[in-house]
Amino acid sequence: MSAAGAGPGKRLGSDLWRRVLTAALVLPPLVAGVLLGPPGLALGIVAASVLLGLHEAGRLLEVRGLRPFRLAGLGLAAVLFLETATARSPGPATWPLLATLVLVAVLARGGGLEDRVPAGASTLFVSVYLGALGGSIAGLRLLEPQAAGPWRLVLLLAIVMGSDTASFFAGHAFGRRPLAPLLSPRKTVEGALGGLAGGVLGALAVRTRLEGVPVLHAAALGLLGSALGQAGDLFESLLKRWAGVKDSGALFPGHGGMLDRLDSLLFAAPLLYYYFWWTR
Repeated sequence: MSAAGAGPGKRLGSDLWRRVLTAALVLPPLVAGVLLGPPGLALGIVAASVLLGLHEAGRLLEVRGLRPFRLAGLGLAAVLFLETATARSPGPATWPLLATLVLVAVLARGGGLEDRVPAGASTLFVSVYLGALGGSIAGLRLLEPQAAGPWRLVLLLAIVMGSDTASFFAGHAFGRRPLAPLLSPRKTVEGALGGLAGGVLGALAVRTRLEGVPVLHAAALGLLGSALGQAGDLFESLLKRWAGVKDSGALFPGHGGMLDRLDSLLFAAPLLYYYFWWTR
């Protein structure tokens, strides 16, 4: 039977098999690096992931004819990432200077006028999207006390992965009402509600390893983190629909590209970042 003629059960089994196999191969070394390695290793893993995501996001923009400034965007994204991740650098933040240089580069770009403003705007967009939000993921590992850093990252993963898994099964089992048909036709309201429950359960499962996080706080973080993660997933779906592509890349079979894996984390991480910043 062709893929087009396969029934829902067969598609579910095929999707699930690819997701499980990819997760089984990719997740263990990443989780081991986060839990057992020094803070610098976690920082490096997140930075490499963000760099791949930045490349994929740039390609999505180029599909629609936008030409962001690659070097300037990379520099701005790097500064945003590091200043968010460390949040202890002396002196004023340096990213406003680099943002100004990006806009000055708009004036210096040769050729006609039609692509200059879109180039500057798209450069700032991908830098903030991947640099600042990605820095909040790394910041969860580097915030004091650093001994709790690995479990803060595990909390983020538990919320997002619990939400994604519950949404996947709830959507296939009970999904009837479309959630955002223009952006992601297969997502349903019932799946989104299941995802909220999965995020809460994921947060509660990890809470015992984070001293000082009350049960109600964990449940709220799970609920809001799941909602933000689902919003991040829809936001990336918006980018892909706009660019006319199915996945941001093909790095992970069954999961798409790196940006497809980061989308929910990028939106959920700032919530935990600010929570642990103010409660440390």
